[in-house]
Amino acid sequence: MDIKDCYYLGRITKPWGVKGQLVLFLDVDNPDEYTELDSAFVEIKGQLVPHFFHLDQMNGNKAVATFEDITAEQANALVGHEMYLPLSLLPKLEGNQFYFHEVVGFKVVDSEYGDIGTLEQVIEYPAQPLFQIMKNGTEVLIPVIDQVIDRVDRKLKTIFITAPKGLIELYLGNINNEC
Repeated sequence: MDIKDCYYLGRITKPWGVKGQLVLFLDVDNPDEYTELDSAFVEIKGQLVPHFFHLDQMNGNKAVATFEDITAEQANALVGHEMYLPLSLLPKLEGNQFYFHEVVGFKVVDSEYGDIGTLEQVIEYPAQPLFQIMKNGTEVLIPVIDQVIDRVDRKLKTIFITAPKGLIELYLGNINNEC
């Protein structure tokens, strides 16, 4: 399994108890969807290694897990490692909801400016994520917020937006000056 085929689930944060149990931090929006989780890939030296476990308890985004077929010492060696799950396990989203990886490569069309380019990546800043769009070699950054996103058309691979007034012109110039 390649990391590009997976999504980040969380991290093994610390040992718990004396029987080799580990505390997991699940970096997910809805931790309740993971109460039946029984395996994950753990990144070790750049490789994804499958590990099976059972969740002993869960509290919000934190869980205590007992890993199968490893000693307490081996479990402690997993502390600090990141965990991943295959992209195929993500629930399908509809409407204007999307996963960031899902919309890379989509065309972005503004209600006033028209086609502003192709979405290269979603940059995840702590304050808010940004669409990085490239148009003829020029970078355009658009905030990823509900007020900006009008519609996501998966069939057309297009995101329709209404950017804040003047934002696109800062990057691409005045629409009336284009030939």
